[in-house]
Amino acid sequence: MIPCLLTFDIEDWFQVENLRPLFPPERWETIPRRVAEATRRVLKLLAEHRIRSTFFVLGWVAEREPELVREIANGGHEIACHGYGHVMPMKLTPMQFRDDVLRAKETLEEIGGQEVVGYRAPSFSIDRERLAILEGCGFHYDSSHHPFGLHDRYGRLGDLGSPVAPGMYVLGDQMVELELPVEQVGGLSLPVSGGGYFRLYPAAFFRRLVMRTIARRGSYLMYLHSWEFDAGQPRVRGAGPTRAARHYVNLKRTLPRMRQLIGMLERRDAHFMTARALVDAVRRAVAAGVSGEPALPQRAG
Repeated sequence: MIPCLLTFDIEDWFQVENLRPLFPPERWETIPRRVAEATRRVLKLLAEHRIRSTFFVLGWVAEREPELVREIANGGHEIACHGYGHVMPMKLTPMQFRDDVLRAKETLEEIGGQEVVGYRAPSFSIDRERLAILEGCGFHYDSSHHPFGLHDRYGRLGDLGSPVAPGMYVLGDQMVELELPVEQVGGLSLPVSGGGYFRLYPAAFFRRLVMRTIARRGSYLMYLHSWEFDAGQPRVRGAGPTRAARHYVNLKRTLPRMRQLIGMLERRDAHFMTARALVDAVRRAVAAGVSGEPALPQRAG
């Protein structure tokens, strides 16, 4: 079986970094929220295929949409942390970052009724100092390492040492880092992890890259945002052509392309699981002194 993690960052369309100049946080309360409807499209899709997933939920969203968080938990999915206010961690001081993640973690645990042990940084903006803070706050894993060097916002973690399994690293005493996949094609680095890349590439080409990642790593990790399932969201001007293109390109294709991708993975014996389930398997293997690919749990958790 092929371990496959389909993960989703839960934030509203106006909270993204690409539109931040138009929608600073002080304006958020005045904008009609669309995040619940968009996320429920994701939940419906996963339920149709009996897939359990990991949802990295923004604390700000959880406070205003508590029923949505409970729906995610009741669907058998993992609730993980996307921070509270969707500020890139590298723009926060270490103390501000700690306060942000603890506020979000406590909010999500209270509403969702489950321990929150995973984190993903907004815009994958992270460094080693902040990873150490996460460990001190009780997180077991992070999924913010995106090794695509051309993106201006992604963090730079440097050498993570030898992986305990392809794309998985143990940092500190207990933290596991889940690296987003990037493939080298003809001298080009091509992200194969979702987001705008999933909407921008030709669909068949993206699926070929996914199979290439699986052949290389033996597993697959994808992310998408809830707002990418909301093709009817408002179109606004003033963000600039590059930012607007990143945000709006091919939104209407997200859902049908996801159906195609899931179908392909199902035909290839995918084992859809939460990030926590895979990380727990890695941690057990490391504790037992086993190297190489960790054994899969008997059930997706």
